Amino acid sequence: MTGLRLGPLLRYVDFGGGGTASVWVEADRPAEAEVRCADGAYGTSRTFQVAGHHYALVQVTGLTPGTATTYDVLLDGRRVWPPEDPAFAAFPPSVIHSPDPAAEAAELRVSFGSCRWASPAQGEPDPIGPDALGTLAGHLAADPTAARPDVLLLLGDQVYADETSEATRAKLAEQRDPAEPPGAEVADYEEYTYLYDESWGDPDVRWLLSTVPSCMIFDDHDLVDDWNTSAAWLADMRATPWWQERVLSGLMSYWVYQHLGNLSPAELAADPLYAAVRAEPDGTVPLRQFATEADRDPACVRWSYRRDFGRTRLLMVDSRGARVLEESRRAMLDKSEEQWVRDQIMDGRATAGPPADRASVAPLPAGAGPYPSATSPSAPGSYVTEPGPYDHLLIGTSLPWLLPPFIHDVESWDAALCRGERGPRWARFGEKLRRAADLEHWAAFPASFERLSALIAEAGRGPGAPATVSVLSGDVHHAYVAEPTWPADATPDARILQLTCSPVHNSVPGWIKLGFRLGWSRAARRLGHSLTRHGRIGASAMTWRKTGGPWFANQLMTLALRGRSAELTLDQARTGATDDELTTAEKRSLTP
Repeated sequence: MTGLRLGPLLRYVDFGGGGTASVWVEADRPAEAEVRCADGAYGTSRTFQVAGHHYALVQVTGLTPGTATTYDVLLDGRRVWPPEDPAFAAFPPSVIHSPDPAAEAAELRVSFGSCRWASPAQGEPDPIGPDALGTLAGHLAADPTAARPDVLLLLGDQVYADETSEATRAKLAEQRDPAEPPGAEVADYEEYTYLYDESWGDPDVRWLLSTVPSCMIFDDHDLVDDWNTSAAWLADMRATPWWQERVLSGLMSYWVYQHLGNLSPAELAADPLYAAVRAEPDGTVPLRQFATEADRDPACVRWSYRRDFGRTRLLMVDSRGARVLEESRRAMLDKSEEQWVRDQIMDGRATAGPPADRASVAPLPAGAGPYPSATSPSAPGSYVTEPGPYDHLLIGTSLPWLLPPFIHDVESWDAALCRGERGPRWARFGEKLRRAADLEHWAAFPASFERLSALIAEAGRGPGAPATVSVLSGDVHHAYVAEPTWPADATPDARILQLTCSPVHNSVPGWIKLGFRLGWSRAARRLGHSLTRHGRIGASAMTWRKTGGPWFANQLMTLALRGRSAELTLDQARTGATDDELTTAEKRSLTP
């Protein structure tokens, strides 16, 4: 009999009223995969094969907007989900919520976090505390009336290729000699499947991912710590005998397990690689060719994507694979990727100018521009008060845009040293420091940081400006809220926020806690300014400050968005008397 190896994962859900969704599954042999909903919505797909594993991304159609329906998964006509396993008995049926775009003032709940190391085997103590995803699952299962996320954003390090669990290390040792590189790290596609089995196989997380839509993007540990830090780092990695297989397997497995589910049905239908993989008895060859080309020339592939959730726009931005690493033109995003991000942010927006230029902007007549005018201009030179295409802009980037100022200054100073501002000896020191201290965030790409800052400011001002622009990030194993300040003549209309939340499930060493607390201090800022002077770095016109945190725990942030209002909640996973529980550490309004 055909069995369900992993999944189902509810991935894409149409928020535009089209009544479609996608469900990802992995079977243990070739099969016809079906999703049957209680309200009659349905989808079917034949599995495709990669490296001897069998997957399907089932497109469900016929969902009724504004309703929720339970669903079953069948393989070759036999129901495999919900399972008969008693470990799942405490969980309610999996459902698909199909949003109604016509519903007035509908609330959108977006939960996000990053850095989730695999949970230990059932029954064993957890050395790093409760898993925030598993705790959320238990909370929702125990209280059917609890508000659940409409979408879950996983912002990187969904698996740890370079930090495997004891159970995975034992499995690797059965296959090869752990004394040979890469030792206890995963080496190939088959070993990557162990990581996904472990990360998504626990009953609580498995149920949660079956009933809450998810969007994902990778970060470094999905391949290796500090992936794509610099050109010198990459050259050293390519000289190792095991790296080529690791990077190809990492990209291949990411495409299968994470990237495919990020795409809409229309995007999948237009994807030549998806068609090529499905057309082959085993799609390993075309997928491996794709991964080889993506590694050779990152500009040939786009991992970033856009999702619109009603009046909220999400851009998930690849801040790992799209990097330009040559010191002379170092950039977080290549030119094509940077232009794509700008195009997606400004799509449907009237051209915004800086506030200083507003007096010279002629008022638009009623009905002019891309949207029907709500009111006419109240005075010459003012903007029309017509709505833009979105009320809230979310930019998901695994690495924080705004770091504690001292850490930001250290990274930008180090970048200046590496590009030769103080000569070759300092450049060699800078490269060593960059690798040793993980100096590879947006601040370590100063020109990209400034261009992103300018784009965010532009997105937050002018006709149709959103109420909020939030940069959602993880990576740094704690949570905080930071807000930038621009000069008075360049202040955006929207509220701009850096919302950082990490880890979902990982350790938080004491030195990280101390370093990130000190990084916001006045003394550290003064020290940072001395470093930037040494690096001959000009001051940015924008400054920023911490307005919340730091918080240290396994945790998730949630944005509740209704109309032009936004509320932030930070929930932490704690060990309770009987079960793990979610504790709200912070709750605040982000809008007046």
